[in-house]
Amino acid sequence: MTQHNSKTAHALAIELGQRLQRARLNLNLTQLEVAQHTGVSRKVVMNAEAGQVTLENLIAILMTLDLVDHLDLFLPEQLISPIQLWKLRGKIRQRASRKSKETLQRKRVEDLGW
Repeated sequence: MTQHNSKTAHALAIELGQRLQRARLNLNLTQLEVAQHTGVSRKVVMNAEAGQVTLENLIAILMTLDLVDHLDLFLPEQLISPIQLWKLRGKIRQRASRKSKETLQRKRVEDLGW
C-alpha cells in the first residue's frame, strides 16, 4: 500500500483483505478457526478477506490474529496542537468549522480548471 494515492478505495479494501488472508495463513489458521475464535461466521471472515468488512468485525479479526497493535500504525492518535488547545481554552473540538460560500465557490471553479 505504498502508492495509495492512485488506487481507489475499493482496490485498497481488496488489498487489505489480501493482507488479512496472508496474516491468517501465516498463523496456519483456517477461516473457520478465525471465525470461531472471533465470534463471527465463516462468511464474515471470507468477506473480510475479499475487502468487504465492517470496522467492528475488522477489529475483532485483527484481535484474533494478534494484529490489533498495528492499528496505531494504520491511524495514529491525532494530537491537538498547543496553540489550538489554547484557542479552545481546554475544550476538545467536536466539529469542523463550516466553509464560507466564497471558499466553496472558489473550490468549484478550481475543480473546473478555470
